Amino acid sequence: MGLFSFIKEAGEKLFGHKEVEQAAAAVSANPQAQPTLEELNTRAAHAIRDYIEAQKLGVTGLFVLYDGASGKVTVQGEAPTQAALEKVTLCCGNVSGVTSVENLMSVAAPAEEAQYHDVVRGDTLSAIAKKFYGNANKYMVIFEANKPMLSDPDKIYPGQKLRIPPLG
Repeated sequence: MGLFSFIKEAGEKLFGHKEVEQAAAAVSANPQAQPTLEELNTRAAHAIRDYIEAQKLGVTGLFVLYDGASGKVTVQGEAPTQAALEKVTLCCGNVSGVTSVENLMSVAAPAEEAQYHDVVRGDTLSAIAKKFYGNANKYMVIFEANKPMLSDPDKIYPGQKLRIPPLG
């Protein structure tokens, strides 16, 4: 699927990314700090994996790596659908401290890929639907495409990345 960029400070706060960044900086000055960095990276990867699993997307063989020095998440496994695969990317990327996601997953039922939109201040799902579909009333298509990460159509935030699926 490729490499996706995200805004570092936006998203779910699943782990102390500042602590991981400090440990990464300490390793460059003191190689003895490497075990601490590896432990923090592992904890962060587990927090992201647990968050993905909590979304109940049907992913099998899920494996997540996190690199605190770069803020990059690498994810592997198999998704049942294209939508689930794309939601995994968003689950990883819409986490505070993550700057990029490399999705190496396979998909059991490939389909046309969605577009993405980075939410900016003042955006609403209706405005985004108008931009992508030409019809503000299609906002529920975007809301449904981003569930369960979105719990309410009015609760989006600047820096969040949203899936914009093709209209069926």
